[in-house]
Amino acid sequence: MTSSTRLPLPPSLYADTAVEATPTPPLTSDKSVPVAIIGGGFTGLSTALHLAEQGVLATVLEAQEPGWGASGNNGGQTNPGLKHDPDQIEQDFGADLGRRMIEFSYGTTNFTHDLIRRYQIPCEARQNGTLRAAYNEASATAIETTAKQCIRRGMPVKLLNAAEMREMTGSDRYLCAMLDARGGDLHPLSYARGLARAAIGAGVAVHGETPALSLRRDGRSWRIETPRAVVRADKVLLATNGFTDDLWPALRRTIVPVFSSIAATAPLSDEIARAIMPTRPVLYESGHITVYYRIDQHNRLLMGGRGPMRWISKPTDVAYLIRYAERLWPQLKGVSWTHGWNSRLAITTDHYPHVHAPAENLLISLGCNGRGVALSTAMGAQLARRLIGGPKAEIDMPVTGIKPIPMHAFWRVGVTTAVLTGRVRDKLGV
Repeated sequence: MTSSTRLPLPPSLYADTAVEATPTPPLTSDKSVPVAIIGGGFTGLSTALHLAEQGVLATVLEAQEPGWGASGNNGGQTNPGLKHDPDQIEQDFGADLGRRMIEFSYGTTNFTHDLIRRYQIPCEARQNGTLRAAYNEASATAIETTAKQCIRRGMPVKLLNAAEMREMTGSDRYLCAMLDARGGDLHPLSYARGLARAAIGAGVAVHGETPALSLRRDGRSWRIETPRAVVRADKVLLATNGFTDDLWPALRRTIVPVFSSIAATAPLSDEIARAIMPTRPVLYESGHITVYYRIDQHNRLLMGGRGPMRWISKPTDVAYLIRYAERLWPQLKGVSWTHGWNSRLAITTDHYPHVHAPAENLLISLGCNGRGVALSTAMGAQLARRLIGGPKAEIDMPVTGIKPIPMHAFWRVGVTTAVLTGRVRDKLGV
């Protein structure tokens, strides 16, 4: 984002219920810093906090306010792992790095919940498990494969059958699911604000309403222009994810900025809430087009999935999610849906997170592919290690070159086609 005009938060349930934000005033005077971080979402804030824990005080530049983007507007699920199965990860990156990527990615939820406890961040965090659920034979086979690979590696994972899923969800929709005990949920905007508060408490400077307008080399340091002041930094982290623009050449063309939408009910009656996911895990469906949901601590049902490729502001904008919820649980018919909102995620073509180091003392991290809550939090520690130690500091994710997506200008058409095709394939079970 290049505009310095402050935009209101998306009209979400989170915006109405989050803890109060810590002040993050705009940057108004020039400064020189050891590390500048562009982007005040989970990745940028977690990196700043982990740098501060090691005595390096970063300055975070955020175009709006911490958590304004997908960090404060996602499904609130802390899900372990990456998109690909463990065996595939080892095949793609080799035995050593592949093994480290698996251990890191499946450990991100424990890392995140430990961080929340350590800093006493009030964000309604729970760790009641993640269900990856199948409603057709193709996805059931895929989930069984994933579960076997995880169990073989000693992970706290269980394969549930249809009867067990009926008991877990109150719906007869699912053939099976993989339950990972390490998953959980939280209030994402409260968490983003809590991370900002913890970072500021550790000495980090966080400036809202301070978009980076340009980034270039200036002697041995980096020069970042903002609307009111210039920042000179020894090192820079670019962490803009789904809101990546043209600040760094070709970077915007390496990701597809996909909108993910959520609809939320008013608090449900205890009777209905007990019938839907009584043990309160979170769930995401295994399919070409993912639907995900959870019951929060106030008995509200939050249903998420792909929606319009534009900003939305009310639940009727994603009426298909409401219809699907009523299909899963007919007792929801007539229930009040109070909020509908969305934000932009960054999807990569290989569905792996991307870390780039395209110039000396410049690091880039983006492409959470819808797993950003826990993944981006844990990436903060990895990125801090790399920023402090330089290229010799080994991290548990690959550092790759920037590769623009061919025909990127047509991403909207591609996403629309992929969503329609995916829905058809899911219905056909292929």
